[in-house]
Amino acid sequence: MDFDTAKPHPARVYDWMIGGSENFPADREAARRILELNPDSRRSFVENRRFLGRVVRHLVDQGVRQFLDIGAGLPAGGNVHEIAHAVAPDTRVVYVDHDEIVLAHARALMARSDRVRIVGGDATRPQEILDAPVVRDFIDWSQPVGLLMVALLHFVSDADDPARIVTTFRDALPAGSFLAISHGGVEGWEDRKEQIRKASQAYVRTRDEIAGLFAGFELLEPGLVDVAWWRPTDPGSGPAPTGLYGGVGRLAIGA
Repeated sequence: MDFDTAKPHPARVYDWMIGGSENFPADREAARRILELNPDSRRSFVENRRFLGRVVRHLVDQGVRQFLDIGAGLPAGGNVHEIAHAVAPDTRVVYVDHDEIVLAHARALMARSDRVRIVGGDATRPQEILDAPVVRDFIDWSQPVGLLMVALLHFVSDADDPARIVTTFRDALPAGSFLAISHGGVEGWEDRKEQIRKASQAYVRTRDEIAGLFAGFELLEPGLVDVAWWRPTDPGSGPAPTGLYGGVGRLAIGA
């Protein structure tokens, strides 16, 4: 299978930012351009990963035993299944990504796990993901699902309509399911929005726009906040903001 490593890919840029090794010169160059815009951006990537860990642990504590991780990215320390299985080994996890390098690495790593599945799919075509046999059959659609869209939707253009994507998944979820989103915010960066898009391929949005993606969900405390402030393990440390908003919503009855 041919991989295009000459163009940067968000998953591999993310991998480099959090200290991974599965990246290429084009990805590292893209990461350097992001750091030129914001020298503290690497911490944002790390805090986003920590946010994911806290979310998964919380949802497992709430009784969630299956996760659908859209735009999973390259396997790294603190994967969803590792966090969940440490508490509840029977938890099922389906990882979805459209990048062939991501899929190849994930399949190699997860090959021996009977509680993890890897699916190729494009988030901009949500119904195709839902109709994939593995997603349809491995997930028990009569039980709550933890739907994860972490650092995903800011790579979806307005033309591809992130709200449409979320709504399609929401309408398929059973009662008691949860949605977790982290998304790059534009506040304080309005005059550099186009620079950000060119450097990172990200479509940063306002807090209100990101909050609108939770339509039909009831936001858990503390609401939509900077990812570093979402239920931190050491709230007294006062972590600095990252520019990424994060939140978790529970599917409202009758949504």
